[in-house]
Amino acid sequence: MMPFPFDLHHLGGETTVTGSCHLITLPNKISIMVDCGLPANHDKASALSEMPVKASEIDYLFITHAHIDHIGRIPDLIEAGFDGEIICTFATRELLQPMLEDGLSFSDRSEKDKKRIQDRIDELAWGFEYNETFDLKHGVIFKLGNAGHILGSCFIRFEFPDKTNGPFSVIFSGDLGNVDTPILPDPDMPDACDLLILESTYGDRNHRDRSRRTQDLGGILETALSDQGKVFIPAFALGRIQELLYEIDRLKSMGTVDPAFPVFIDSPLGLEITAIYSKMTEFWDQEARDLLRKGDHPFDFRNLYAVENHQHHQKLIDMPGPCIIIAGSGMLTGGRMVAHLEKNLDDSRNDLLFVGYQAQGTPGRTILENAGKKNAHVSLNGREIPIKARIHSMTGYSAHADQAGLLRFVASVPGKPGNIKLVHGERNARMALKCLLEDTGYSVLNTFHG
Repeated sequence: MMPFPFDLHHLGGETTVTGSCHLITLPNKISIMVDCGLPANHDKASALSEMPVKASEIDYLFITHAHIDHIGRIPDLIEAGFDGEIICTFATRELLQPMLEDGLSFSDRSEKDKKRIQDRIDELAWGFEYNETFDLKHGVIFKLGNAGHILGSCFIRFEFPDKTNGPFSVIFSGDLGNVDTPILPDPDMPDACDLLILESTYGDRNHRDRSRRTQDLGGILETALSDQGKVFIPAFALGRIQELLYEIDRLKSMGTVDPAFPVFIDSPLGLEITAIYSKMTEFWDQEARDLLRKGDHPFDFRNLYAVENHQHHQKLIDMPGPCIIIAGSGMLTGGRMVAHLEKNLDDSRNDLLFVGYQAQGTPGRTILENAGKKNAHVSLNGREIPIKARIHSMTGYSAHADQAGLLRFVASVPGKPGNIKLVHGERNARMALKCLLEDTGYSVLNTFHG
C-alpha cells in the first residue's frame, strides 16, 4: 500500500452524521482544513483547541457546502486565530453570510463581535469555478466537482506532491446528492484518486423510488388536509425548503393539491435563502430553467405566504387548518417549528412529515422512534409533549445519496481508489457500506495513519 504523504486528523464527523471537520497536515508545514461544522446537538466535545496545530497555522479552509453542520464552527476558528484563505464555490460564498448570521444569532457573543467575525469571513472567503484546476503553494493543486447536494455543494480533489512516489491524490466527497433532484444538476463524475474520503449517511439503506416522490408527497398532503388539520414539515432553510416549494408548485399545477390550500414558509432564513436560489439560476438544472422561461417560477405559486416577523408567527401557531407549514429546524433542534409542535403535536387531526435525516439525540429522531407507541411523548423546550399527530417520513427527499448512489459514485472513480475512508455516518451505516465495498474488491480503512 502506498504510504500517505500527510497526516489526516478527524476533528468532527468521522463517526457521526454532523459536525464535519477534517485537517490535513503536510511535512512542508502546510495545513488544510476541510469543513468546520457544528454537530446537530451543538456538542463541542471535539474542541478546536485540541487541534494538532494552532488555528493561526492553518493555511486554507475548504468548504464543501454551506449547511451549518459543515460551517457552524468557522466563527470559533476565526476567534482562535485563523487568518488563512476560505475556499469554496461561488454559490457557497454567497450563502455563507446568511447561514452564519443565523447561526451567530444563537450565540452569546456581543453584536460587535458578531459583526467583526462576519466581516473577517467576508474578507477571507473566495469563490471558485467547478471543474477547473487551481494551484496552492508548494505544488498542491485542487479541483472542485459539483456534488449535487445543495446549491453550491462540491466534492474536492487534492493532489499533493510526493518526491518518493509521485503525486498523491485525495477526494473529499463532502455530502453527495442524488440524481434527478429538483432544481440542481446531477453530481459530476470524479477523477481518479489514491484515497477517497467518503460520506456514508445512508450507507445502510436506499431511498424510495425518487421518480415516485412527488406522487407520494401529493398522496400524503391530500389525505392529511382532508380532515382540516395542519401539515407540519420541518425543513432545513438551505436546500430542503426550496425543493419542497418546487414539488408543491408541481402538485398544485397538476391539481393533486387544491390550489386554495395555503402554504406558509415560517422561516426568515428560508425566505432569504430562497431569494438567493432565485437569483442564481445559472446553477439550476435545465428543467427548472425551462419552467422559469415559460413563466412558471418554481418557488412561487398561489396562496404561498411568507411569515417574516414574530407576531405573524404567533398568529400562525393558533390559526386553524387546513394548511401546510414549512419551518426550521429540520431535526427540531430549534427554530420556529418547535413552537408549532409544542401547541399542535398532541392533536390527532394534524400531521408531521419528516423529509430529511434525523440524527441520534435530536427531537426529530425521538419522535420517529416513539410514534405509534402508547403514551408516546417528546421533550420540546423542556416540556413533555404527547405525540398524537400522525407521523410520516419520506427519505426520498433527503439531499444525501443513498446506498446505491454512494456505490455508484465510488464505481465512477476511474481505476478504483487505492483506499477508501468512510466518514459522516452512524456505525450501522458505515459498517454496511464497508462490507459492500469490500465484497466488490475495494480497500476500506478502519482508521487512518499518515
